[in-house]
Amino acid sequence: MTSDDHRPLTLRDVSEASGVSEMTVSRVLRNRGDVSQATREKVLEAAKALGYVPNKIAGALASQRVNLVAVIIPSLRNMVFPEVMSGISRVLEETELQPVVGVTDYLPEKEERVLYEMLSWRPSGVIVAGLEHTDASRAMLKASGIPVVEIMDTDGTPIDSAVGISHRRAGREMARAILKQGYQRIGFMGTKMPLDHRARKRFEGFTEALAKDGVEIAEHEFYSGGSALAKGREITKAMLERDPELDFLYYSNDMIAAGGLLHCLDAGIDVPGQVGLAGFNGVELLDGLPKQLATMDACRTEIGTKAAEIIAARVENPNAELEKVVELTPKLTLGDTLRRR
Repeated sequence: MTSDDHRPLTLRDVSEASGVSEMTVSRVLRNRGDVSQATREKVLEAAKALGYVPNKIAGALASQRVNLVAVIIPSLRNMVFPEVMSGISRVLEETELQPVVGVTDYLPEKEERVLYEMLSWRPSGVIVAGLEHTDASRAMLKASGIPVVEIMDTDGTPIDSAVGISHRRAGREMARAILKQGYQRIGFMGTKMPLDHRARKRFEGFTEALAKDGVEIAEHEFYSGGSALAKGREITKAMLERDPELDFLYYSNDMIAAGGLLHCLDAGIDVPGQVGLAGFNGVELLDGLPKQLATMDACRTEIGTKAAEIIAARVENPNAELEKVVELTPKLTLGDTLRRR
Protein backbone atom coordinates (compact mmCIF):
# COMPACT_ATOMS: atom_id res chain seq x y z
CA MET A 1 0.00 0.00 0.00
CA THR A 2 1.16 3.56 -0.68
CA SER A 3 1.20 6.09 2.17
CA ASP A 4 -1.80 7.93 0.69
CA ASP A 5 -3.88 4.81 -0.03
CA HIS A 6 -6.95 5.12 2.21
CA ARG A 7 -8.64 1.81 1.38
CA PRO A 8 -9.48 -0.31 4.44
CA LEU A 9 -6.84 -2.90 5.28
CA THR A 10 -7.63 -6.62 5.12
CA LEU A 11 -6.24 -9.83 6.58
CA ARG A 12 -4.38 -10.29 3.29
CA ASP A 13 -2.41 -7.07 3.88
CA VAL A 14 -1.31 -8.31 7.31
CA SER A 15 -0.57 -11.74 5.85
CA GLU A 16 1.68 -10.27 3.16
CA ALA A 17 3.42 -7.96 5.63
CA SER A 18 4.11 -10.72 8.16
CA GLY A 19 4.85 -13.52 5.71
CA VAL A 20 2.30 -15.96 7.17
CA SER A 21 -1.05 -17.25 5.91
CA GLU A 22 -4.33 -15.36 6.30
CA MET A 23 -5.62 -18.23 8.44
CA THR A 24 -2.69 -17.83 10.83
CA VAL A 25 -3.23 -14.06 10.96
CA SER A 26 -6.89 -14.67 11.80
CA ARG A 27 -5.95 -17.09 14.60
CA VAL A 28 -3.51 -14.58 16.10
CA LEU A 29 -5.92 -11.64 15.95
CA ARG A 30 -8.71 -13.76 17.47
CA ASN A 31 -6.24 -14.86 20.17
CA ARG A 32 -6.61 -18.52 19.29
CA GLY A 33 -3.99 -21.08 20.35
CA ASP A 34 -1.71 -23.33 18.25
CA VAL A 35 0.40 -20.42 16.99
CA SER A 36 4.02 -20.07 18.10
CA GLN A 37 5.01 -17.04 20.15
CA ALA A 38 7.47 -15.90 17.47
CA THR A 39 4.77 -16.03 14.77
CA ARG A 40 2.27 -14.30 17.05
CA GLU A 41 4.69 -11.44 17.68
CA LYS A 42 5.49 -11.15 13.97
CA VAL A 43 1.79 -10.85 13.09
CA LEU A 44 1.01 -8.38 15.87
CA GLU A 45 3.97 -6.18 14.92
CA ALA A 46 2.91 -6.17 11.27
CA ALA A 47 -0.70 -5.32 12.18
CA LYS A 48 0.40 -2.47 14.42
CA ALA A 49 2.80 -1.04 11.83
CA LEU A 50 0.08 -1.12 9.17
CA GLY A 51 -2.57 0.31 11.50
CA TYR A 52 -4.78 -2.73 10.98
CA VAL A 53 -7.86 -2.99 13.23
CA PRO A 54 -9.96 -6.20 13.17
CA ASN A 55 -13.51 -5.79 11.89
CA LYS A 56 -15.92 -6.93 14.61
CA ILE A 57 -18.96 -6.51 12.38
CA ALA A 58 -17.61 -8.11 9.21
CA GLY A 59 -20.41 -10.08 7.61
CA ALA A 60 -23.05 -8.50 9.84
CA LEU A 61 -23.74 -5.59 7.51
CA ALA A 62 -23.34 -5.42 3.76
CA SER A 63 -21.75 -1.99 4.05
CA GLN A 64 -19.46 -3.07 6.90
CA ARG A 65 -20.10 0.36 8.43
CA VAL A 66 -22.34 1.46 11.26
CA ASN A 67 -24.00 4.87 11.54
CA LEU A 68 -21.72 5.93 14.37
CA VAL A 69 -19.20 8.74 14.54
CA ALA A 70 -16.36 8.12 16.98
CA VAL A 71 -15.65 11.31 18.96
CA ILE A 72 -12.41 11.07 20.93
CA ILE A 73 -11.71 13.85 23.42
CA PRO A 74 -9.25 14.31 26.31
CA SER A 75 -11.75 15.00 29.10
CA LEU A 76 -15.40 15.34 30.08
CA ARG A 77 -14.45 17.23 33.26
CA ASN A 78 -13.03 20.12 31.24
CA MET A 79 -15.89 22.51 30.43
CA VAL A 80 -14.48 23.04 26.93
CA PHE A 81 -15.51 19.71 25.47
CA PRO A 82 -19.23 19.57 26.40
CA GLU A 83 -19.66 22.67 24.22
CA VAL A 84 -17.79 20.98 21.38
CA MET A 85 -20.09 17.98 21.80
CA SER A 86 -23.17 20.20 21.63
CA GLY A 87 -22.05 21.47 18.23
CA ILE A 88 -21.42 17.93 16.99
CA SER A 89 -24.75 16.61 18.29
CA ARG A 90 -26.74 19.51 16.81
CA VAL A 91 -25.51 18.66 13.31
CA LEU A 92 -25.63 14.87 13.54
CA GLU A 93 -29.16 14.75 14.95
CA GLU A 94 -30.31 15.91 11.51
CA THR A 95 -28.70 12.82 9.96
CA GLU A 96 -28.71 9.08 10.57
CA LEU A 97 -25.34 9.37 12.28
CA GLN A 98 -24.87 9.13 16.05
CA PRO A 99 -21.82 10.28 18.05
CA VAL A 100 -20.11 7.84 20.41
CA VAL A 101 -17.61 9.35 22.84
CA GLY A 102 -14.25 8.03 24.02
CA VAL A 103 -12.10 9.83 26.63
CA THR A 104 -8.29 9.74 26.64
CA ASP A 105 -7.35 11.79 29.76
CA TYR A 106 -4.64 13.46 27.63
CA LEU A 107 -2.72 10.13 27.57
CA PRO A 108 -1.37 9.13 24.12
CA GLU A 109 -1.34 5.42 24.98
CA LYS A 110 -4.98 5.61 26.13
CA GLU A 111 -5.94 7.40 22.92
CA GLU A 112 -4.36 4.49 21.06
CA ARG A 113 -6.49 1.97 22.98
CA VAL A 114 -9.69 3.98 22.54
CA LEU A 115 -9.06 4.37 18.80
CA TYR A 116 -8.40 0.65 18.43
CA GLU A 117 -11.68 -0.30 20.12
CA MET A 118 -13.78 2.31 18.33
CA LEU A 119 -12.37 1.61 14.88
CA SER A 120 -12.96 -2.11 15.37
CA TRP A 121 -16.69 -1.35 15.19
CA ARG A 122 -16.23 0.33 11.81
CA PRO A 123 -17.75 3.78 12.44
CA SER A 124 -18.63 6.06 9.55
CA GLY A 125 -16.19 8.77 10.67
CA VAL A 126 -13.84 9.92 13.42
CA ILE A 127 -13.58 13.27 15.19
CA VAL A 128 -10.49 13.39 17.41
CA ALA A 129 -9.06 16.21 19.51
CA GLY A 130 -5.59 17.44 18.60
CA LEU A 131 -3.03 16.88 15.88
CA GLU A 132 -0.48 14.96 17.98
CA HIS A 133 -0.84 11.17 18.13
CA THR A 134 1.36 8.11 18.53
CA ASP A 135 2.68 6.44 15.38
CA ALA A 136 0.24 3.57 15.93
CA SER A 137 -2.73 5.93 16.29
CA ARG A 138 -1.76 7.79 13.13
CA ALA A 139 -1.41 4.50 11.26
CA MET A 140 -4.87 3.37 12.38
CA LEU A 141 -6.48 6.68 11.39
CA LYS A 142 -4.76 6.73 7.99
CA ALA A 143 -5.72 3.11 7.28
CA SER A 144 -9.33 3.43 8.45
CA GLY A 145 -10.73 4.37 5.05
CA ILE A 146 -13.21 6.81 6.64
CA PRO A 147 -13.35 10.60 7.11
CA VAL A 148 -11.14 11.83 9.97
CA VAL A 149 -11.43 15.35 11.39
CA GLU A 150 -8.87 16.50 13.97
CA ILE A 151 -10.31 19.34 16.04
CA MET A 152 -9.30 22.24 18.31
CA ASP A 153 -5.94 22.98 16.64
CA THR A 154 -4.63 24.06 13.23
CA ASP A 155 -0.92 24.42 14.13
CA GLY A 156 0.26 21.35 12.24
CA THR A 157 -0.51 18.97 9.38
CA PRO A 158 -3.75 16.96 9.66
CA ILE A 159 -4.12 13.31 8.72
CA ASP A 160 -7.24 14.11 6.72
CA SER A 161 -9.06 17.32 7.78
CA ALA A 162 -8.74 19.75 10.71
CA VAL A 163 -11.01 22.33 12.33
CA GLY A 164 -9.86 24.65 15.09
CA ILE A 165 -7.88 27.75 15.93
CA SER A 166 -4.20 28.59 15.84
CA HIS A 167 -3.15 28.43 19.48
CA ARG A 168 0.18 30.05 18.71
CA ARG A 169 -1.64 32.99 17.16
CA ALA A 170 -3.98 33.15 20.18
CA GLY A 171 -0.98 33.37 22.52
CA ARG A 172 0.61 36.09 20.42
CA GLU A 173 -2.58 38.17 20.33
CA MET A 174 -2.98 37.97 24.11
CA ALA A 175 0.65 39.03 24.63
CA ARG A 176 0.22 42.03 22.34
CA ALA A 177 -2.95 43.10 24.17
CA ILE A 178 -1.15 42.91 27.54
CA LEU A 179 1.87 44.85 26.32
CA LYS A 180 -0.36 47.49 24.71
CA GLN A 181 -1.78 48.33 28.14
CA GLY A 182 1.69 48.91 29.60
CA TYR A 183 2.17 45.73 31.64
CA GLN A 184 5.81 44.61 31.72
CA ARG A 185 6.44 42.21 34.60
CA ILE A 186 4.42 39.16 33.65
CA GLY A 187 3.87 35.81 35.32
CA PHE A 188 2.43 32.69 33.67
CA MET A 189 0.53 29.79 35.25
CA GLY A 190 -0.60 26.68 33.42
CA THR A 191 -0.82 22.93 33.20
CA LYS A 192 2.29 20.79 32.72
CA MET A 193 2.65 20.87 28.97
CA PRO A 194 4.27 17.74 27.55
CA LEU A 195 0.79 16.30 26.93
CA ASP A 196 -1.33 19.48 26.73
CA HIS A 197 -0.07 20.46 23.30
CA ARG A 198 -2.55 23.29 22.74
CA ALA A 199 -1.60 25.01 26.00
CA ARG A 200 2.07 24.58 25.05
CA LYS A 201 1.50 26.23 21.67
CA ARG A 202 -0.30 29.19 23.28
CA PHE A 203 2.61 29.59 25.69
CA GLU A 204 5.07 29.48 22.79
CA GLY A 205 3.14 32.13 20.88
CA PHE A 206 2.80 34.24 24.04
CA THR A 207 6.51 34.21 24.89
CA GLU A 208 7.46 34.78 21.24
CA ALA A 209 5.37 37.98 21.10
CA LEU A 210 6.76 39.19 24.44
CA ALA A 211 10.33 38.59 23.27
CA LYS A 212 9.77 40.72 20.16
CA ASP A 213 9.04 43.58 22.58
CA GLY A 214 12.05 42.81 24.75
CA VAL A 215 9.98 41.30 27.58
CA GLU A 216 10.59 37.92 29.24
CA ILE A 217 8.33 35.91 31.55
CA ALA A 218 9.32 36.99 35.06
CA GLU A 219 7.73 34.03 36.89
CA HIS A 220 6.01 30.83 35.81
CA GLU A 221 4.50 27.75 37.39
CA PHE A 222 3.28 24.54 35.77
CA TYR A 223 0.97 22.29 37.77
CA SER A 224 -0.66 18.89 37.38
CA GLY A 225 -4.20 17.97 38.30
CA GLY A 226 -7.58 19.53 37.57
CA SER A 227 -8.00 23.14 36.52
CA ALA A 228 -9.86 24.15 39.67
CA LEU A 229 -10.56 27.42 41.44
CA ALA A 230 -8.66 26.22 44.50
CA LYS A 231 -5.56 25.52 42.42
CA GLY A 232 -5.77 29.00 40.91
CA ARG A 233 -5.97 30.57 44.36
CA GLU A 234 -3.05 28.50 45.63
CA ILE A 235 -0.57 29.12 42.85
CA THR A 236 -1.50 32.81 42.48
CA LYS A 237 -0.83 33.40 46.18
CA ALA A 238 2.50 31.56 45.97
CA MET A 239 3.63 33.41 42.84
CA LEU A 240 2.78 36.88 44.17
CA GLU A 241 4.58 36.08 47.42
CA ARG A 242 7.69 35.08 45.45
CA ASP A 243 7.56 38.20 43.29
CA PRO A 244 5.37 41.05 44.62
CA GLU A 245 6.46 43.23 41.69
CA LEU A 246 4.51 41.22 39.11
CA ASP A 247 1.95 43.42 37.36
CA PHE A 248 0.22 40.81 35.17
CA LEU A 249 -0.72 37.12 35.47
CA TYR A 250 -1.59 35.08 32.38
CA TYR A 251 -3.26 31.68 32.96
CA SER A 252 -3.61 28.78 30.54
CA ASN A 253 -7.36 28.56 31.21
CA ASP A 254 -10.23 30.51 32.75
CA MET A 255 -10.81 28.24 35.75
CA ILE A 256 -7.42 28.83 37.35
CA ALA A 257 -7.62 32.48 36.30
CA ALA A 258 -10.92 32.74 38.23
CA GLY A 259 -9.20 31.29 41.29
CA GLY A 260 -6.44 33.86 40.85
CA LEU A 261 -8.99 36.67 40.67
CA LEU A 262 -10.71 35.50 43.86
CA HIS A 263 -7.37 35.41 45.68
CA CYS A 264 -6.51 38.95 44.54
CA LEU A 265 -9.88 40.30 45.63
CA ASP A 266 -9.62 38.59 49.03
CA ALA A 267 -6.07 39.95 49.47
CA GLY A 268 -7.13 43.51 48.64
CA ILE A 269 -5.09 43.61 45.43
CA ASP A 270 -6.36 46.16 42.90
CA VAL A 271 -7.32 44.36 39.68
CA PRO A 272 -6.44 45.50 37.03
CA GLY A 273 -4.60 48.56 38.41
CA GLN A 274 -2.01 46.76 40.51
CA VAL A 275 -2.18 43.35 38.85
CA GLY A 276 -3.92 42.47 35.61
CA LEU A 277 -5.25 38.96 34.85
CA ALA A 278 -6.22 36.99 31.75
CA GLY A 279 -7.27 33.41 31.03
CA PHE A 280 -8.32 31.41 27.99
CA ASN A 281 -11.52 29.70 26.76
CA GLY A 282 -14.28 32.26 27.41
CA VAL A 283 -16.19 30.01 29.82
CA GLU A 284 -19.73 31.41 30.25
CA LEU A 285 -20.12 29.75 33.66
CA LEU A 286 -17.74 32.36 35.06
CA ASP A 287 -19.83 35.35 33.93
CA GLY A 288 -21.08 35.82 37.50
CA LEU A 289 -17.64 36.61 38.96
CA PRO A 290 -17.21 39.99 40.73
CA LYS A 291 -15.11 41.08 37.73
CA GLN A 292 -15.30 39.77 34.17
CA LEU A 293 -12.06 38.02 33.22
CA ALA A 294 -10.02 39.05 30.22
CA THR A 295 -10.05 35.93 28.04
CA MET A 296 -10.24 34.55 24.53
CA ASP A 297 -13.10 32.46 23.17
CA ALA A 298 -11.82 29.21 21.64
CA CYS A 299 -14.81 28.84 19.21
CA ARG A 300 -15.77 25.54 20.87
CA THR A 301 -19.33 25.09 19.62
CA GLU A 302 -18.40 26.30 16.15
CA ILE A 303 -15.54 23.79 16.01
CA GLY A 304 -17.90 20.92 16.86
CA THR A 305 -20.47 22.12 14.35
CA LYS A 306 -18.01 22.44 11.47
CA ALA A 307 -16.34 19.10 12.21
CA ALA A 308 -19.69 17.28 12.19
CA GLU A 309 -20.70 19.03 8.96
CA ILE A 310 -17.52 17.76 7.29
CA ILE A 311 -18.15 14.19 8.47
CA ALA A 312 -21.81 14.27 7.38
CA ALA A 313 -20.93 15.68 3.95
CA ARG A 314 -18.16 13.13 3.39
CA VAL A 315 -20.37 10.21 4.46
CA GLU A 316 -23.08 11.33 2.03
CA ASN A 317 -20.56 11.96 -0.76
CA PRO A 318 -17.08 10.48 -0.23
CA ASN A 319 -15.77 12.53 -3.15
CA ALA A 320 -17.07 15.85 -1.85
CA GLU A 321 -14.60 18.72 -2.30
CA LEU A 322 -14.20 20.24 1.17
CA GLU A 323 -11.63 22.42 2.91
CA LYS A 324 -8.81 20.38 4.42
CA VAL A 325 -8.09 22.90 7.17
CA VAL A 326 -10.75 25.20 8.64
CA GLU A 327 -9.15 27.83 10.87
CA LEU A 328 -11.57 29.82 13.02
CA THR A 329 -10.83 33.20 14.61
CA PRO A 330 -11.17 33.47 18.41
CA LYS A 331 -12.47 36.69 19.96
CA LEU A 332 -10.40 38.55 22.56
CA THR A 333 -12.42 40.00 25.46
CA LEU A 334 -10.64 42.51 27.72
CA GLY A 335 -13.24 42.24 30.49
CA ASP A 336 -12.57 44.02 33.78
CA THR A 337 -9.16 42.50 34.53
CA LEU A 338 -7.06 44.02 31.74
CA ARG A 339 -6.94 47.81 32.01
CA ARG A 340 -7.64 50.12 29.11
CA ARG A 341 -5.58 53.28 28.71
